[in-house]
Amino acid sequence: MLLLSFAAVLLAAVLVSALAHRTILSTAALFLVAGFLLGEDTGGVLHLRADSPIVAELAELALFAVLFTDGMRVGWADLRSAWRLPGRALGWGLPLTLLVTAVLAHYVAGLDWPEALLVGAVLAPTDPVFAAALVGNDKVPARLRHLLNVESGVNDGLALPFVVVLLAVAAGSDDLHLGELAGELAVGLLIGVLVPLLAIALERTRWFAASTAYAPLNGMAIGLLVLALGKATHGNLFLAAFAAGITVATFGPRQRAAFEHFGENVAELLKLAALLVFGALISVEFLGEISWTGWVFAVLAIVVARPVALWISFAGSGLGLREQAAAMWFGPKGFASVVYGLLVLESGIAAADEVFHLVALTVVISILAHSSTDVVVARAFDDAREAPAWHGVLHRIRRARRSAAPPAQPADRTAVTGRRPPEQGPVTTDGAGEERS
Repeated sequence: MLLLSFAAVLLAAVLVSALAHRTILSTAALFLVAGFLLGEDTGGVLHLRADSPIVAELAELALFAVLFTDGMRVGWADLRSAWRLPGRALGWGLPLTLLVTAVLAHYVAGLDWPEALLVGAVLAPTDPVFAAALVGNDKVPARLRHLLNVESGVNDGLALPFVVVLLAVAAGSDDLHLGELAGELAVGLLIGVLVPLLAIALERTRWFAASTAYAPLNGMAIGLLVLALGKATHGNLFLAAFAAGITVATFGPRQRAAFEHFGENVAELLKLAALLVFGALISVEFLGEISWTGWVFAVLAIVVARPVALWISFAGSGLGLREQAAAMWFGPKGFASVVYGLLVLESGIAAADEVFHLVALTVVISILAHSSTDVVVARAFDDAREAPAWHGVLHRIRRARRSAAPPAQPADRTAVTGRRPPEQGPVTTDGAGEERS
């Protein structure tokens, strides 16, 4: 039934995609709502629980694919040349978002500090997939699109060590395995760089070459190999995915161009399938189990935590107010938060169920709010680039006046020619209107 439900909702999404591109209607929200209606506790069509293996596996695979394709949009040169703003968002914005969210979780939702910090780490990453109209709009300033894209691609991997460490603290473990965590990050980064380099180098030799039909599959093969090696070596999958995408974009422009559209379609399919499954976990009973303080926390986590963190981070950065406001608002919670929330649920800590409920509610509100406002904000940037109508009218009036006016004559022709003009008598006209002096 899962495949049948996904196929039917996908067809519906395709049929309304043109309308969604022009309005606040969101295909992401469509899959989320469809999952909610088809879930076991609502429609009884999809029999899925949070501990079902397909839930965690699909969410992890979707996040990997999204990060891999996100990484392909930039290269190392792009990162080095425009790292100042993403560096502020990651170096200051990420930890500040974590801390502000933790404070809200402690004082509003009533969690103890270890669990509150854990919620902050789970909800700190952002996902630009739900702000696609903004990130993919060429009329939106390039530095803003670059900021959101790079930040979201890197902060998923950066937040994972915080999640694992704080999860161990919440469980009361004295052994935090910091060396093991550092090893996972290093292994993930190594795999993400070496595998694409080797694949690209092999294709450039005289013994190997990809045909036109198989060229798009080269990127798919690289991604799958990185994923398989990451799982086999317990490396950080998400850091490996983003590093692999950046490596292909930097050293394999031909491979990147061949895979770009195909890869984005694959990532989109996995994302929508994960949203359908995630929506099936949400029900009226599930939402009813959350106290009113939990609802208040979820709203504040979206409208307060990130805006405050980025307002501090971008102080003195030179980023315009309009761009700052867009960056503050578009910090949607997506696959990373879902995957990390599932890790917490599977950990068995005392507050695992409460933490997952808060995370799930925040993600649901974020998806609905951010994916339905990206078009509106993107159009605000479109309007900023266009001259107002009255400006064009005044321009045409001025041009018409210039073309109709006689050529200007100098006040003193002597100053121009150096000679005094011959004097003329008074000009009169005869009866026929002919001039005579």
